Amino acid sequence: MRRGPSAFNVAAIVAGLAFLYLPILLVVVYSFNGGRLVTVWAGFSTRWYGELWKNEALLDALGVTLRLGVLSASLATALGVLAAVALVRGGAFRGRTLFSAMTYAPMVLPEVILGLSLLLLFVAAGLARGFWTVLAAHTTLTFCYATVVVQARLVSFDGALEEAAQDLGCPPWEAFLRVTLPIIAPAVGAAWMLAFTLSLDDLVIASFASGPGATTLPMRIYSQVRLGVSPEINAISTLLIGAVATGAVVFDLARRRRARIAG
Repeated sequence: MRRGPSAFNVAAIVAGLAFLYLPILLVVVYSFNGGRLVTVWAGFSTRWYGELWKNEALLDALGVTLRLGVLSASLATALGVLAAVALVRGGAFRGRTLFSAMTYAPMVLPEVILGLSLLLLFVAAGLARGFWTVLAAHTTLTFCYATVVVQARLVSFDGALEEAAQDLGCPPWEAFLRVTLPIIAPAVGAAWMLAFTLSLDDLVIASFASGPGATTLPMRIYSQVRLGVSPEINAISTLLIGAVATGAVVFDLARRRRARIAG
């Protein structure tokens, strides 16, 4: 006879979920607060969503952040696929250990050290800090995470499928594009979403690499929070939470649909 979960297990799960999601829920709830004080409820209102569209500084920062996220995630995912293929199928090539260590280094380095290193690189190269330096920094940060996700999928990939395509006349690159890439597409999509989320969330590295006209949303929010939390910050945070949650649900539904078709 199977026993149900104990009271302790239920309490631990509830406490863990509350610790993770209660702060997010409070941000969403107080984004509909009619008062200016974010800690005092003054009635339901969508006032701050209207005020948000008049705040050009926040909207400009949001636009910069989204552009950075899309571009850096796309570059990081493309490079991550290539790096994963080299690590999984490249065998014991010369310099493999160094290549692997340099690929995974950003995952273990503190962001302050990584940001300072990139800043010194940009200064030494005479590059003006701005949008493109932040893009390079975010690609460097997220590239290793994309590599790990794709590599984990390639390790379990049945190479006989690609070999069969080559036996039927496909060149190696075409067999990879037509056979391997569609099969590992869920992992590639997961790598892209992880890279996009990391870029969206980054504050430390962007602070080192950014310049005039390249202020990201986390930087803008951090600078405003030091002077006091504005309800507009709750509103834009709620919109981002909704966008990320919607993207995750859509991706999961697409993955389930693909699994049903394949099954």
